[in-house]
Amino acid sequence: MSELKNDRFLKALLRQPVDRTPVWMMRQAGRYLPEYRATRAQAGDFMSLCKNPELACEVTIQPLDRYPLDAAILFSDILTIPDAMGLGLYFETGEGPRFNKIIRTEADVQSLSVVNTEADLDYVLKAVSTIRRELNGRVPLIGFSGSPWTLATYMVEGGSSKDFRHVKAMMYDTPEVMHQLLDTLAKSVIDYLNAQIKAGAQAVQIFDTWGGNLSDVAYREFSLKYMQQIVAGLIREYDGQQIPVILFTKGGGQWLEAMADTGADALGIDWTTDLGNARSRVGNRVALQGNMDPSVLYASPATIRAEVKRILDSYGNGTGHVFNLGHGIHQFVDPEHAKAFVEAVTELSPSYHG
Repeated sequence: MSELKNDRFLKALLRQPVDRTPVWMMRQAGRYLPEYRATRAQAGDFMSLCKNPELACEVTIQPLDRYPLDAAILFSDILTIPDAMGLGLYFETGEGPRFNKIIRTEADVQSLSVVNTEADLDYVLKAVSTIRRELNGRVPLIGFSGSPWTLATYMVEGGSSKDFRHVKAMMYDTPEVMHQLLDTLAKSVIDYLNAQIKAGAQAVQIFDTWGGNLSDVAYREFSLKYMQQIVAGLIREYDGQQIPVILFTKGGGQWLEAMADTGADALGIDWTTDLGNARSRVGNRVALQGNMDPSVLYASPATIRAEVKRILDSYGNGTGHVFNLGHGIHQFVDPEHAKAFVEAVTELSPSYHG
């Protein structure tokens, strides 16, 4: 593999000194970019784009050609694992993800087996190796997965949900069935992320989109416990390099100390938690990633720049911060506003280092 020309993202995750704060955006390859929309139209639909390694590579690299970003993230979907389990993932226009088969009973759960990534998700691994080759050491490549709780939510609800009634009823009524489902998913995620690392991912992120919807007790038992299982099962050094692990629970600000206890290298923080407060709570145990409200990108470039400075001030001096949004970039954001955001980080952050 080619020598990495820009490793400040990996260094910051491992709390090593950097010349400026690295920056990338969750969902940076997405619908806000006209070039992405053109490639997606060429692919036919979203899943066809995910399953075409060349086109997945193309859209992964598009934002890097526009902005001075410090990392690329694999173009894929968090629901590839349930799809590989035979649930039949498809996307309804305006409705988001849906499954042909929904998991609601103990028999449904027992019918699932741990995913064999090389056999069942080879298109993801081909995308990883293709992207890594095309990046040619330009920036590191991030691999990712959904968390077991988040995957289970989609599988039991059959898609997105506002009230989580089916998945929470299963969790409270038949916790042993939910634990069996989560254990199968955790083992699948371990296999999936380790396969991505072997294919060329240089850091991995676990997206726990729905963990913040749980009570304190339920979060620790049904979400965090399984992310800890994953962290313990991951390859942490490959090809002579450390592979940092990022945990991101949206709405997870109250659990930062417990998340740091998992052994992850970094925690993603959404915009509802103050970054300086988060840093004082976790100290030097983990790096922090985040955490600008994505909606700030609808405001003027001057406002965006001021908010970037406020967040840099909040974190303070020194390494261990990866600048990001507190969730994925919205599809209606002006690409020029995303540019103002990235440029503000690259221009303002050097004074916080050195």
